[in-house]
Amino acid sequence: MKRNSRLSGVLHVLLHMAEADRPLTSEALASMMSTNPVVIRRVLAGLRRDGMVHSEKGHGGGWRLARDLSDVTLRDIYVALGEPGLLALGHRTESPDCLVEQAVNAAMEQAFQEAETVLLDRFGEITLAALSADFHERLHRRSDDAV
Repeated sequence: MKRNSRLSGVLHVLLHMAEADRPLTSEALASMMSTNPVVIRRVLAGLRRDGMVHSEKGHGGGWRLARDLSDVTLRDIYVALGEPGLLALGHRTESPDCLVEQAVNAAMEQAFQEAETVLLDRFGEITLAALSADFHERLHRRSDDAV
């Protein structure tokens, strides 16, 4: 089953941006993500519309975060990405004539809606600041292990 990793990828990019003390070019971010700069620009353009990042042109330009890490939740980013589907599961037929399949779809649809509600509520509780803190804790532990 193919998973949509866009949200994960954007979070990765945003945390790299948070760690940088300068604007990062699309090329630099693309290199970090092993992707094409056009992909980075396309994704970040959506986040720019929602005021999460901004870009600076010219020498020394690039992308920067526009909001404090504690003000941005995973849900905010999910919405900025256009609210892609959260679950890979779906109905065999959307509008079946078969009463059995109608019953199956109704049960599954309710479960899907409940799962999405729980997931989106949780996304609303997780900030970029929390992800950054987790990264720094992991970095600290790795440094301690190396000594």
